[in-house]
Amino acid sequence: MSLYCCVDSRLWTAEGTEQVRQEKTDEITKFITNMKNKSDLSETQQAFIKRKESTLTRINKSFERPSQPLYRGQSHILVGVSLGLEKPATVAVVDAIANKVLAYRSIRQLLGENYELLNRQRRQQRSLSHDRHKAQKSFSPNQFGASDLGQYIDRLLAKEIIAIAQTYKADSIVLPKLGDMREIVQSEIQAIAEAKCPGSVEVQQKYAKQYRVNVHSWSYGRLIQSIQSKAAQAGIMIEGGKQPIRGSPNEKAKELAFSAYHLRLARRS
Repeated sequence: MSLYCCVDSRLWTAEGTEQVRQEKTDEITKFITNMKNKSDLSETQQAFIKRKESTLTRINKSFERPSQPLYRGQSHILVGVSLGLEKPATVAVVDAIANKVLAYRSIRQLLGENYELLNRQRRQQRSLSHDRHKAQKSFSPNQFGASDLGQYIDRLLAKEIIAIAQTYKADSIVLPKLGDMREIVQSEIQAIAEAKCPGSVEVQQKYAKQYRVNVHSWSYGRLIQSIQSKAAQAGIMIEGGKQPIRGSPNEKAKELAFSAYHLRLARRS
């Protein structure tokens, strides 16, 4: 059994608290306005609006906190994060003006001494998949739950990615669009199969099928959400981009970051 605790670190400082307060104020004000625009509100709805108004009053009164300037990154420094099947996350830190890569980080480097957890997670996935397959063949219940280990690894990755962004004073973190992940994974498997079994489409298909069994897809939505949550707490912007389907994980992360910067410039012009 594992117990996790999430804290919005912005609330540790006066500046961060003001940022959170403004976000909450805007959210509650918008909700109250929308509700009041409706006609024939029930007593329950009216009571709920009063509670929201009371919350609005309370969030403007907070305890004193130490002052610390909010994070300010350099607009030309970006962190690209490529996602994949074999290597769930790879990082490239780029200087878009100088057109160079400042640093790469592999999945092994991101996890450090916790890298073995990735292999353990994959073993658990294979075991769960095997148990489901046996249950389906015997028409037995097959509601086998997933371990929390994957979520813990996501949080470790998100924490390290944010730390890297802060170290290099990056303005933003660029993530692939979740809707592209199926194509990205399929292309990765096909490229591996072609390299392992050149010249035979039939053998490539068999290899790709077995590869999928041995290396299960990551929960990319969960990983992206973890990174987005940590980035919001640190005050780092998140951008989305089109991840290339060909190339090494390093190359994909690099191109993802550069393309996001060029797209940003194009929108401003």
